[in-house]
Amino acid sequence: MPDATPVRRSSLRQQIADALRDEVLTGRLQAGRHFTVKEIAELYGVSATPVREALVDLAAQGLLDLEQHRGFQVRRFTYDEFRSMVAARIFVAEGIFRRVTERGPIDMDPAAIASVRRRAESAARAARAGELDILIGHDLRFWREIMALAGNAHVGEFLDRLRTHTWIYTVPLLRRERSLAGVCWSDHSELAAAVADRDAVAARRIVEAYDDHALALVDKLARS
Repeated sequence: MPDATPVRRSSLRQQIADALRDEVLTGRLQAGRHFTVKEIAELYGVSATPVREALVDLAAQGLLDLEQHRGFQVRRFTYDEFRSMVAARIFVAEGIFRRVTERGPIDMDPAAIASVRRRAESAARAARAGELDILIGHDLRFWREIMALAGNAHVGEFLDRLRTHTWIYTVPLLRRERSLAGVCWSDHSELAAAVADRDAVAARRIVEAYDDHALALVDKLARS
């Protein structure tokens, strides 16, 4: 069970959901872990109602499984599910990058592009340094900002869910490594540049290389 961190009384439901989501994403709350509403409520020193609502929200996002009469369990993803999710995000990303690179100059907000570039640099630095917790946060936000450029929130939410789930599967494998410096994909800046230049061919090539890297890395880690 993760260490309790102070939770403000405002927006308890969202704060609890965010805190537990981070614990699941970073692997501190491990796959298969069982817990009840009462345990989480006692951990954060709050009532059961916002905790139950937060856990239901996380279950709806596919991060937790609701167990009849037992509470909740952190979702276990299989290797086959991981490969299927990577295949799915390839198809989704194809449409997103076509949309992003086809948008005209008026639609491409310079401030948004600048933010994507900054986020890309932060994610790439964390990947090269092997700072996994930092990388996960910057990587997810980088892709959210990229997806926001496409202007389709529904597709963006779906791809964000896929990316979150693939991280949840991969993180425990990565935690086994003594050093993660240079292990994870770090070409965020190259992708940001391709999107800014509206170079759909380059963007697809970079994303395809990224997905190939993800599959090869997991195959290697799973065998070690």
